[in-house]
Amino acid sequence: MRYENTLAFARALDEADPLRKYRNQFRLPKQDGKDIIYLCGNSLGMQPKTVKSQMEIELDKWADYGVEAHFKTENPWIQYQIQLKEDMGLLVGASAFEIAIMNSLSVNIHLLMVSFYQPTKQRFKIICEKGSFPSDLYVLASQARFRGLKLTDILIELEPRSGEQTLRNDDIIETISLHSQELALIWMGGVNYYTGQVFDMDKITAAGHKAGAVVGYDLAHAAGNVLLKLHEWNVDFACWCTYKYLNSGPGGIGAVFIHERHGNRQDLQRFTGWWGNNISSRFLMQKEFEPAAGADGWALSTAPVLLMAPLKTSLEIFREAGMHSLIEKRILLTGFLHFIVMEIAEKFIQHFNIKILTPAGNERGAQLSIIVKQQGKEIYAALQNEGVVGDWREPEVIRLAPAPLYNSFEEIFHVGEILLKVLNSKINMDMRKTISI
Repeated sequence: MRYENTLAFARALDEADPLRKYRNQFRLPKQDGKDIIYLCGNSLGMQPKTVKSQMEIELDKWADYGVEAHFKTENPWIQYQIQLKEDMGLLVGASAFEIAIMNSLSVNIHLLMVSFYQPTKQRFKIICEKGSFPSDLYVLASQARFRGLKLTDILIELEPRSGEQTLRNDDIIETISLHSQELALIWMGGVNYYTGQVFDMDKITAAGHKAGAVVGYDLAHAAGNVLLKLHEWNVDFACWCTYKYLNSGPGGIGAVFIHERHGNRQDLQRFTGWWGNNISSRFLMQKEFEPAAGADGWALSTAPVLLMAPLKTSLEIFREAGMHSLIEKRILLTGFLHFIVMEIAEKFIQHFNIKILTPAGNERGAQLSIIVKQQGKEIYAALQNEGVVGDWREPEVIRLAPAPLYNSFEEIFHVGEILLKVLNSKINMDMRKTISI
């Protein structure tokens, strides 16, 4: 699309947007009584307006039925996650059999590492992108220590070429091939949290399997953001949080994917708990564990319904809107933000050296990571003060993430106005300082 940096153009895009009604289904924050421009859905998504009523439904069940709400109410708690599994599967390209709604992200990574990282004397290496989210590295390091290994001995970190800042997919494939004889696991973020780069999970998975490795993904920044076909791509396992693009609330419940070919494997090591037991015998309180079929067999504890209720309301919105429609708008929305930011940045290149770190095209989701070489943190703070909410990532990146469910094109236009105001203000302030010196 040929973008224009005008209010009329932005409003025309909003008028033609088939998803524009969904903005009104979210509670959007204010600053000093005024609407802010919230571009931080990659950290915490906005609250659907139906969350409160859905929570009240479950609280009323608790009050009116007590423990019997597990069995005797409409949508009883014992099977509460069934619909969630189906809706989540639509978002990530999986069947309900392959999905479990459980725990939090880092807990789930640990649990799945128990099953899917099985080092041997010959195969013990893990490929991971350098600059992955710190929690992933903490998990890998502790999993290594648990097995009597050192992270430095097992980890192969993928780095961009000299002078480049993001990975080339061809280089990832080449590295997998190079280490094919010693590789046990490929563990990557589907979308890198810092750069916003979307990796070619289809090709990486195929290359990993060709090399004889297991392939898994942290999809925290991918679920609800980019097109995922986990079953079709033959991914072994994946897990993600739901409080970013999926709007389930702070610390919301996590989810896992385990490909159906692994769902009934008895040879896989796993940590077990009673909620992972076959539901037909769960309440018989047997001594021996009988795993539930599919991903549910990895669950541990009683399902936290009050954490699942907000996710239920959000997934209903996603199901109605459709992931393909959301992706179409996300491409336009993020593209418009890229256009606006770069048009302004070019005017101030000598003063602030602003660049877009996130790749374009299929390697970009609903996030722009903007490198600001000079006064980056001050510019970020000024944007916040003017009502543009993104986040700062050390050492030099402002992340802005326009979510297609609740962000508008007019908001993106106003981001440009505010950025222009902030940069001009900084230049004028610097000039006054120079004169006073």
